[in-house]
Amino acid sequence: MSNIIAFLIKRNRKFSPSISLLTFLLTLGFTSVGQVVQANTPDKAPPELTTLLSQIDTAASQGDVQRVMQFYSPNFTHGDGLNRQSLEQSLTALWKRYPQLRYNTRIQSWKSEGKSIVAETVTTITGVPTANSNNIALNSTIKSRQRFTDAKIVQQDILSERTQLTSGSKPPQVEIKLPQQVRVGQQYSFDAIVQEPLGEDFLLGSAIQESVQPNKFLNPTTVNLELLSSGGLFKVGRAPSTPGNQWISAVIVRGGGVTMITQRLQVVKR
Repeated sequence: MSNIIAFLIKRNRKFSPSISLLTFLLTLGFTSVGQVVQANTPDKAPPELTTLLSQIDTAASQGDVQRVMQFYSPNFTHGDGLNRQSLEQSLTALWKRYPQLRYNTRIQSWKSEGKSIVAETVTTITGVPTANSNNIALNSTIKSRQRFTDAKIVQQDILSERTQLTSGSKPPQVEIKLPQQVRVGQQYSFDAIVQEPLGEDFLLGSAIQESVQPNKFLNPTTVNLELLSSGGLFKVGRAPSTPGNQWISAVIVRGGGVTMITQRLQVVKR
């Protein structure tokens, strides 16, 4: 136990699921407005769409904020409340902290609507440990929809996301069990199960529920770690009384490292 306590004292007790989830800002999928045609298969996607995705992935992987912002409309809106200005500020802060992120986007489906293109994509983002990131490794998978008009992104919504941050020589392997969607006021189970045997190690952890809001993207969350009596976290949460999106996070600490996993939970009307 003394080794675990010493390990924790050396670490910052403020974790930032909001920072890690800024990775969703460069995922590409397309939100439609009005009537749309039947979705087409990815292999028939128009060259201008595949070229755009490739260019944004490249610019994002290089951490080139100015180049990336050229692809966003001045009137850009986001389902989480971001605009073009707050997006640029957030990306600047994100890439300063995680300077070696790599982006890869796959098209799942697309639609034509007049002069616009509507598509759904899945983006994977990886980041290797660096001194700037406090030796934190990042892996994120985000599915999104977005509307593209005149070579500019004008609207974006996140459908699902999962981000994992790990640190240390042997961070715990954790499996998350969480529904993708619940009704307002509904109870739900949230389990974070450590996959490997603990041996003589102790586990500490915490579960966090946060509403998805722009003002939380850059504000670290203070985590109160508790000693876990079993191989993980097993919690029962309750959805808020109003529809919206929530970030549900698990932080698990053992002698060899730290793992934090955050998933998006959709809260819908009854």
